[in-house]
Amino acid sequence: MITTTIESTQTQSIAIVGNPNSGKSSLFNRLTGMRQKTGNYPGVTVDKKTGRFNISDKRFKVTDLPGSYSIFPNTMDEKITTRIILETLEDDDESPCYIYVADVTRLEKQILLFTQLLSLQLPVILCLNMADRMDGMHARRIENIFRKKFSVPVVALSAKTGEGIDRLKQILSEYNLEDFRPEPDPFFDPGDQFLFTDTRADERTNFGGPVKYADFVKRILSEDGYPFRDRMLSSNEAIAKSQRIQEQIRDTMHRYAILDPFIQHITSETQPTASKTDSLDHILTHKIWGPTIFIGLMLLIFQAIFAWSQYPMEWIETGFGQLSHFIDRHLPSGWITDLLTEGILAGIGGVVIFIPQIAILFFLIGILEQTGYMTRVVFMMDSSLRRFGMNGRSVVALVSGGACAIPAIMSTRNIAGWKERLITIMVTPLISCSARIPVYAILIAMVVPYKTIGGIFNLQGLAFGLMYFLGGFMALVVGWVMKKIIKTGTDSFLMLEMPDYTWPDWKTILITVYHKVKTFVTEAGKIIFIISIILWFMASYGPPERMAKANLEAETQAMERGLNGEETAVLASTYRIENSYAGIMGQAIEPIIRPIGFDWKIGIALITSFAAREVFVGTMATIYSIDSEDNTSGLRERMSQATYVDTGKKVYTPATIWSLLVFYAFAMQCMSTLAVVRKETNSWKWPFIQFVYLTLLAYFSSFIIYHILS
Repeated sequence: MITTTIESTQTQSIAIVGNPNSGKSSLFNRLTGMRQKTGNYPGVTVDKKTGRFNISDKRFKVTDLPGSYSIFPNTMDEKITTRIILETLEDDDESPCYIYVADVTRLEKQILLFTQLLSLQLPVILCLNMADRMDGMHARRIENIFRKKFSVPVVALSAKTGEGIDRLKQILSEYNLEDFRPEPDPFFDPGDQFLFTDTRADERTNFGGPVKYADFVKRILSEDGYPFRDRMLSSNEAIAKSQRIQEQIRDTMHRYAILDPFIQHITSETQPTASKTDSLDHILTHKIWGPTIFIGLMLLIFQAIFAWSQYPMEWIETGFGQLSHFIDRHLPSGWITDLLTEGILAGIGGVVIFIPQIAILFFLIGILEQTGYMTRVVFMMDSSLRRFGMNGRSVVALVSGGACAIPAIMSTRNIAGWKERLITIMVTPLISCSARIPVYAILIAMVVPYKTIGGIFNLQGLAFGLMYFLGGFMALVVGWVMKKIIKTGTDSFLMLEMPDYTWPDWKTILITVYHKVKTFVTEAGKIIFIISIILWFMASYGPPERMAKANLEAETQAMERGLNGEETAVLASTYRIENSYAGIMGQAIEPIIRPIGFDWKIGIALITSFAAREVFVGTMATIYSIDSEDNTSGLRERMSQATYVDTGKKVYTPATIWSLLVFYAFAMQCMSTLAVVRKETNSWKWPFIQFVYLTLLAYFSSFIIYHILS
């Protein structure tokens, strides 16, 4: 529930509600700026954005609720919104003010949920977004029409340009909860003869009034909060379900019967850009050109990730190398200095270096989302993805998986069909996420030259794109197999509204990039910090007898080979790490991973990176820092010089590198993703199946690649 908290002054809660793509998040960002945080709704793993802002001496806490079309949910995202709205009816003292955001260019589809809030007698401010597409006179005229019709505050604004935001803040500064409650209900009053059947008893009840309408809503919803359920129903349940659906339809049709004439009266003035959108859609959603353009855009994104980030990454790598060298020179020798240079700085620096690439990825994906293009991708891919057990909404999860599998899996809550949703969850980890960027970047740079072909394409960027397409192709293959195996008795549907094409809201994109990068750094940084310390200890210390024997053997070998002091130190560090706790652990699994080209050091990274994929680079940085006396050279240089202990051959041959790339493209190297799958499926069965099939797929694919290239 959204609650009002008491600090030094009263803090009023605000909830932003509206259809998907109506501009809710842009308004949220406009109000809160950087003063926001992301979490989860209690009991569910659905992204929850909250923020704070002040107007004069008043404080406000605002929550951006998931987009919803109706008070009757069809998806899990919508269920969260419905649950929160109904919970706030229980206690007027904790009721938030609802800011309802509607796209003024698409009012015929945007107002249904707004009218249901009115019937629940909730305090509402109506914000007509996209007002920048109308002149001021038309905007004020439409404002007045809505204000007279519904007796609630109405503001025409543009969340993108900031137009009308000050007027909204003025209304909030004069906030009085009772002023925003519609009276009477413009759709149903106590004398209304519109009746519904109580499916639990043979009685017919009038539902004019706030409490009665709330009861009506609750009775329509099934026990799990949905009017539609996938499991087989008994005959009595089927009858009850049919009655609920009929009552929902009657409610919706009754509202549209009142709304249609009203909306038709004003919509002719609010759609000036439809022709431009239609013209673009003829090309961008064409059955041939549409997918071709989408693939081309993805290739350009991969190119940009490498080309634009080259210099910032070099600066970061040089900076960490110099900092490590400075500490090594100016602090006294000892375990604290070693921990700082070989453990913490090496581990964290190995991940921080990839911030430019991650920021570029989020920035470019944000542009595609802001312009309205991603909705077209959902539309284009629907029929194709159904052949592989998914639907068009799966594209949102699959594309989001390019950033992180966790929110991508959470986003499957907007897929109505259980089968399609489950298959999407099971294949989403195959999409290369931003955590794999550090792994891909360092390995691709070792095996693919930084060379431009055709004056446009960089070979490393093409290799990077290949890894993404490889994951996407395998996701389709696995989806097709699961479609044949998983059986359900229901078919899914896709309800989608195409927004007009618009210029991106740059402020929203930059805020999103900032928070995504911040989350990446803080969340991954905490894990890497802890693992770097543990790993440094495990790689620096071992059983006393083995470590003493390692030192003695290193000294003997140095004398026999006539090595100087620096060469002796390097040899000693090599023997020590082999006999350390980490070395023992890595060598224990080496017989299993040696057939796919991996040595025991890579084995250590495979184990530690299960906490998070990007830990692979931090682990390798720590291991090779301990294994080297040179803290200024880059990790790629140290890895390229690594050799097998028993054969003396180089570890990182093209065969090994491509084998490792394929392994990380397919393997489930993220325990957080498994935890989210457990939460979303409410079962350990599916995360177990997911972990097993992805591990086997990764191992045998790497085996084939390694032996072909060898």
